[in-house]
Amino acid sequence: MHDESRRIEERVQRLHDQRIKTAVYAATVPFEVEAWQAPGEPVPFEEAAAASYEPFSMGTPWGPPWGTTWFRMRGQVPAEWAGRRVEAVIDLGFVGDWPGNQAEALVHLTDGTPLKAVNPLNQYVAIANPARGGESVDYLVEAASNPDILADNFSKTTPLGDKLTAGDKPLYTFRAADIAILDEEVWHLDLDVQVLRELMLELGEHDPRRHEIAHALDRAMDLLDLDDVSGSAAAVRKALEPVLSRPAHASAHTVSGVGHAHIDSAWLWPIRETKRKTSRTFSNVTSLADEYDDFIFACSQAQQYEWVRDNYPKVWARIQESVKKGQWAPVGGMWVESDGNLPGGEAVARQFIHGKRFFMDHFGIETKGVWLPDSFGYNAAYPQIAKLAGNEWFLTQKISWNQTNRFPHHTFWWEGIDGTRIFTHFPPVDTYNARFSGEEMSRAVRNYQEKGGASRSLAPFGWGDGGGGPTREIMERARRLADLEGSAKVVVEHPDEFFAKAREEYPDAPVWVGELYLELHRATYTSQARTKQGNRRSEHLLREAELWATTAALHAPGYGYPYEKLDRLWKTVLLHQFHDILPGSSIAWVHREAEAEYARVARELHALTAEAVAALGTGGTRVFNTSPYDRAEVVRTADGTPVYVEVPASGSAPLTDTPPPQPVTVDGLVLDNGLVRVEVAEDGTLSSVRDLRAGREVLAEPGNLLRLHTDLPNYWDAWDIDKHYKNRYTDLLDASSVTVVEQDPLVGAIRVERSFGKGSTITQTITVRAGSPRIDIETDIDWHETEKILKAAFPVDIRAPHSSAEIQFGHIQRPTHTNTSWEAARFEVSGHRWVHLGEPGYGVAVINDSTYGHDVSRTVREDGGTTTTVRLSLVRAPRIPDPEADQGRHRFTYALLPGATIEDAVAEGYSLNLPLRVADAAGAPEPVVSAEGEGVTVEAVKLADDASGDVVVRLYESRGGRATGTLRTGFPLAGARITDLLERPLEEAEITDGAVAITLRPFQILTLRLRRG
Repeated sequence: MHDESRRIEERVQRLHDQRIKTAVYAATVPFEVEAWQAPGEPVPFEEAAAASYEPFSMGTPWGPPWGTTWFRMRGQVPAEWAGRRVEAVIDLGFVGDWPGNQAEALVHLTDGTPLKAVNPLNQYVAIANPARGGESVDYLVEAASNPDILADNFSKTTPLGDKLTAGDKPLYTFRAADIAILDEEVWHLDLDVQVLRELMLELGEHDPRRHEIAHALDRAMDLLDLDDVSGSAAAVRKALEPVLSRPAHASAHTVSGVGHAHIDSAWLWPIRETKRKTSRTFSNVTSLADEYDDFIFACSQAQQYEWVRDNYPKVWARIQESVKKGQWAPVGGMWVESDGNLPGGEAVARQFIHGKRFFMDHFGIETKGVWLPDSFGYNAAYPQIAKLAGNEWFLTQKISWNQTNRFPHHTFWWEGIDGTRIFTHFPPVDTYNARFSGEEMSRAVRNYQEKGGASRSLAPFGWGDGGGGPTREIMERARRLADLEGSAKVVVEHPDEFFAKAREEYPDAPVWVGELYLELHRATYTSQARTKQGNRRSEHLLREAELWATTAALHAPGYGYPYEKLDRLWKTVLLHQFHDILPGSSIAWVHREAEAEYARVARELHALTAEAVAALGTGGTRVFNTSPYDRAEVVRTADGTPVYVEVPASGSAPLTDTPPPQPVTVDGLVLDNGLVRVEVAEDGTLSSVRDLRAGREVLAEPGNLLRLHTDLPNYWDAWDIDKHYKNRYTDLLDASSVTVVEQDPLVGAIRVERSFGKGSTITQTITVRAGSPRIDIETDIDWHETEKILKAAFPVDIRAPHSSAEIQFGHIQRPTHTNTSWEAARFEVSGHRWVHLGEPGYGVAVINDSTYGHDVSRTVREDGGTTTTVRLSLVRAPRIPDPEADQGRHRFTYALLPGATIEDAVAEGYSLNLPLRVADAAGAPEPVVSAEGEGVTVEAVKLADDASGDVVVRLYESRGGRATGTLRTGFPLAGARITDLLERPLEEAEITDGAVAITLRPFQILTLRLRRG
């Protein structure tokens, strides 16, 4: 037989694209269209319905950036269309085929009922099937003219990322608004040909099935009447039935499909637009559920449900009905799909607490799995946190984006830092926006790394990132691929069903231990520094407010614990931990609003804490310590006078001037407090840091060396830092002034000022205080660089085989060598409040109050010693998607802690991030709780969420070893239970001599519910 493959393939493609697809709609009549441009921000339906509309013609430009145009569309179904399937078809002037960041619209009936959204590949709205003929159609369409931020594929900056800079030039040209007949036979033929053609092209050239499909398509095309596609469609479909009905091989891979619509809670659009995106997408999904009984849609992010509930009650009612019918599956159990590295431990716990409670309260459903397809790596505490929240499985896809190493598993057990394991899956289809194309099905089978051990994978299907969701065409593809020779088999089912089957099939799946590090998007630990600082500060202010509100509730008659305010503020912070807000990868508008929200949160939390402290009584001055560790340090009074005080953990003490162990001396540019001696060079670096207790020099080279690197990654500017950034840099050694600014027995400080680059300045105050070996470097930057990253280096004379960095509820060790490509790929990593380097008998920690990104490297000197260098990533200057990212003022503090153990690093990390509070207060209540035992660290103290008055305490083992101890209370204790994160009892806790006995494995998290006597 002659090889006619090329002829057949080209013939099929042309006939499909130019004749079949264009005949899907058999006839059209135009709507009569009028328009009204809403002024400013979006308006409610009622306001739009009452507005004055003007005639609007097709082909007319519309839509300024971030604007809203309402269109009134009126028409009538022709009488002769009776009995046909009739739809509205609307083309707003779509660009490309991604619905995420361009023109989008929600179609309403005139009574305000939302019907369905329209976007590039989902332009229809059902009118009638079958139509009666003659019925009137009257719609109000809310159209959003969102700019296409990615129009230049990340090659150019754009002012369109903020309404303040976007201008008002119309972005789109309205193409069509019609009432149309959907020719169902042609529509199904279109899908038959698509599925067969794509399958054919994925099969090997020597696979008989490929040629069988090709010749079947060729013969079928002979039956297509080019002058009457509609009339001949049935015959063509019948000719294709034999190749479409041939069953899959018994050993075929099974793809469990679940509808999905990844909606970034903010990214290339602001939060206000996400609220509308949810209504559009969820309207589409509930409409599709009415059309397909076998459709199942998985949806995470309780925050988005709440937006719909509050703003679109009719869509909310449809969601509730779909959940009852089993077609809508709440998943994930988190408030938002948060970043996987940067939120603090308690914040990750609250993501689950608030998320799971929402789904239980509103749907009576407890979600079973963690659904995080798109976050940028996952911390090693997740397995334990997820399990304590009642989860059984974990899903992500993002690790497939690794720049260097291919992750070796798709289905596996993930083991966290404490030993907890959770069953985990990465979809080998390598997308969370699957469409069941032939290429995707082939990729899923080709990628799947569990062959021979397991035979099934998950595929979330539907348009995503900016929403849109599944379409009827994707559902039709799934039906055709359910049992088709040459393809993986597709079954649409709930994710819980997939995970149950996968675990049953593969119980001895391999184990991955430790963090799921994404070898990409490493700059998300640093970009948009003010957003990150706002998050860190908010987390600690929430801890402070909860502790002192609990103290007041226990000891101040008449004080009411602020349940609702704390709930609202926590949800605000959790929302901004979304994986494109906190990482710094959103447009300018998003980060501008985030800064404003964090400032508001801070004001409210300071006020809540002040109210709680005032409720304890006035008439004196006390110092309040929110840290879980006893503290002896210098504070300042209202007039700035330094005072040395001793304050118990989670308690308070009167502001009395306690003599320090030894005063601070300042001699030229040398600061000495008897514990450390710090010499500042004329260039502003630390030329020497001597640990007087250990009798050793800490630095191998000058410390606090500020280095400015060129930083232009290969592609994703705000997201990535590529290894080549290290190759080009300037050391900032030209200090304009180095002066002593404080010389007091309790405080010595030297200020260093620098100017550099494009008008940037840095002022650093290096401070040594009495009684503490910690050297603080308070930093004020006025930053005006572009495509640069600023790092601060501390080269220490320590031979450290690994670094330890704080993560959620513990720390993680990473090798300082690069023996393998996996280690070399970790050239930029994340940590929370501290990084520790140690050799037997000695260690050093670098503490911070708001930075996350850092790198650790080592070299061997000519004298045989080893220099291990920690470099903090302070600030970046990416230009895409926000051309003004990080520009302007930044204020933060980092510190060097010589002679530090891991315990010291933990304690000082809390101290730097939880400053002592000096307040007018007379009451001296006992701390709510006091933990005894090395490594037993209290993370949260609050009243139980059910308003029962019980006290909830969350603690963890912080050193990485076993811990035993006790938890004593500052109130009569009537009983104690160990609970899960949602404060549900698991078992009774042991009480001995009025205290709770504590036994913890390494990094174990323990939540206790304490009943008051």
